[in-house]
Amino acid sequence: MEPYIAHINEATGAVQSVKEHCENTAELCSSYAIPEMKKFNYAAGLAHDIGKYQHSFQRRIRGENIKVEHSACGSLAVGEEYPFIISLMMQYCIAGHHGGIPDGGFVNDEPGDPTLQGRLQKKFEDFSKYKNELVFPKLEENEWIRFLCGDCGQDMNRLIDKFAFLTRYTFSCLVDADFADTADFCKDRELPRRLKADFSTCLEQVNKLFQSFQCSTPLQKTRAVLQKQAFQNAGKEGEIYLLNMPTGSGKTLASVKIALEQAIASDKKRIIYIIPYNSIIDQTAEVFEELFRDNLEILRHQSTFSYEEDENITEDYREAARVAAENWDAPFIITTAVQFFESVYGNKRGKLRKMHNMADSILIFDEAHLMPRKYLQACLQAVAFLTRYLHSKAVFLTATMPDFEQLIREYALRDSKIIDLIPDKSDFKVFQKCSYKYLDRISREELAAKSRQYPSSLIIVNQKETARNMYYLVQGKKYHLSTYMTVCDRKRILQEIRSELIKLEKDYPDLQNVPEGKRITIISTSLIEAGVDLDVYTVFRERTGLDSILQAGGRCNREGKRNNAEVFIFDLYEGEKENSEDEKANLTKGLLKEFNDISAGECIQAYYNRLYFMKREEIQKYTIHQFCSDIRSIPFSWYAEHFGFIDNKTVSLVIPCDDRSRMLVETLKYTKTGNPRQFQKYTCTLYQKELEDLARQHAADDYGTGIYCLTNMDYYDRETGVQFDAKDYFVE
Repeated sequence: MEPYIAHINEATGAVQSVKEHCENTAELCSSYAIPEMKKFNYAAGLAHDIGKYQHSFQRRIRGENIKVEHSACGSLAVGEEYPFIISLMMQYCIAGHHGGIPDGGFVNDEPGDPTLQGRLQKKFEDFSKYKNELVFPKLEENEWIRFLCGDCGQDMNRLIDKFAFLTRYTFSCLVDADFADTADFCKDRELPRRLKADFSTCLEQVNKLFQSFQCSTPLQKTRAVLQKQAFQNAGKEGEIYLLNMPTGSGKTLASVKIALEQAIASDKKRIIYIIPYNSIIDQTAEVFEELFRDNLEILRHQSTFSYEEDENITEDYREAARVAAENWDAPFIITTAVQFFESVYGNKRGKLRKMHNMADSILIFDEAHLMPRKYLQACLQAVAFLTRYLHSKAVFLTATMPDFEQLIREYALRDSKIIDLIPDKSDFKVFQKCSYKYLDRISREELAAKSRQYPSSLIIVNQKETARNMYYLVQGKKYHLSTYMTVCDRKRILQEIRSELIKLEKDYPDLQNVPEGKRITIISTSLIEAGVDLDVYTVFRERTGLDSILQAGGRCNREGKRNNAEVFIFDLYEGEKENSEDEKANLTKGLLKEFNDISAGECIQAYYNRLYFMKREEIQKYTIHQFCSDIRSIPFSWYAEHFGFIDNKTVSLVIPCDDRSRMLVETLKYTKTGNPRQFQKYTCTLYQKELEDLARQHAADDYGTGIYCLTNMDYYDRETGVQFDAKDYFVE
């Protein structure tokens, strides 16, 4: 009898039977799973392609041009095989293993509806032949109920959130196993090797670096004391660790030492650095690449980085990294918070393939305070569930730490094992290298004049248009940074700024009596605040959230070489017209009146308490249980579509500013195809209405591809970015 065929290798003509593919997928799906779910995942993998036993599918795979749905058949089969409480999670995963986890829907959904309930109503051809070839494992209902419901009590919301999390995790295991077995059978060449890391050697290198540091000044001695406290407490058994360290205390190096020690001690599979901004990733990756060299191959997964564009790596490394980026099967990963959380809360194969490789890992959340309040409960639940159910460990790293212990207990898991790595914060005052002064209202002209009194100054404003106007107003040696500029131009400007600051200090070691023509003014939006290693004489920050102001202060007197360094907080106004304020800025205004020192721990805690604990409804508003009342009707697809971790009102515009980018745009124009990642370093960020304005002026076009490009370079300036009016030309 001819076998029931799952795949045919087009290159060799070899045939893989449905039985072989289902059993292989089951084995892989089980191997990816946590111990509590191995048998469960085996059953899901075994059932996923049962629909290929339909006669019509066998006709299709043998050459007939017909459409055949097969995904929902496995869902029906597990529904017959197992009790509802066991089968439902499998049904979501199996029905969605090609198109994505569907919305649960309702029992009265029609057979044509795309929901799980609708798809289970459909009639399929007989696929019962699977019963002659596949043997399902026995699953204990009571054992599964204890695992799934045992710590939920009578809280249906908690059960829905946990069920949804474990469903996405099972889906991740299933689709990656399905992909891996299919790719292995159909491959026409050897798959690339896995990226490598020697954690033990890397730890030795970090320890040598720490041992080499001088401890002669009070600041250096205090830094060593804080780090020692963190390292000692990191040995305690916990799930989530809080690493609150002031700017300049060596957070990045301390965190990688802790991550390596915990990965080795707990035999974890990988270390994942989750960082809010691409600019911080670039700097962190450079530090680690320089420190670890050949002992660590880093997987960078971020929107502004493409391995195809990196000329400094071998083709072997490039191919291994490209494949690893699809499912994060790598020992050391640096990624963005957007990539991380959207991968946890996605519903499609492309996003969720990564999720199972977040298990059994060390997760470092840099600048953890930047998790958006709108999705704070969802983010904290993701971390708590990853550490509790998938046996990972997480470290929250920031200089301005909210009361994460209380937040996690209130919005995620009440009994999470949380360790404060630096409980004694009495030495933090040593790192206060500047004082904060409120200027109240000031005009742009007054601000420009005041900034020119200092050898180097950084002016940070809230709006891109404000930054550009300030740049035009300021005289002398000046620089501008905003997301109106391309990634490569921002990087170029930052390099110029660093070089000029170093030269300034070399020419004037005491930074006194600097001629006006040598003074440096930098005007930027908030993109410069976190993770950008600059040291300026004075910072001016437009009033905003306290966390952003303190981050801005970290660019002032960064090395602590001067006493009495100042950060000025200001409100811009034009006559009687004042800029609109957001809630964070209003909170800061109250704190400026209430506290003499807004950098004090008491002020930081007051800010976060008012920001979070007075906004409980907003924090919980976008958690998935808010959109359903039953595990049968979880809206996986809808939620994934609406989980917007970043502002989706912004769009990217490609600027063809060099030979490479011009060639890419020409290819896009004539072939109508292009890889968005190739364009990333040539993109700037606009609001949708700004892009529409350029399009109306025939200055932007997507050539029918969805990738918008600037078509008239008169609308771009390399120092200030996108212009919205063309340059004027005068003809004599």
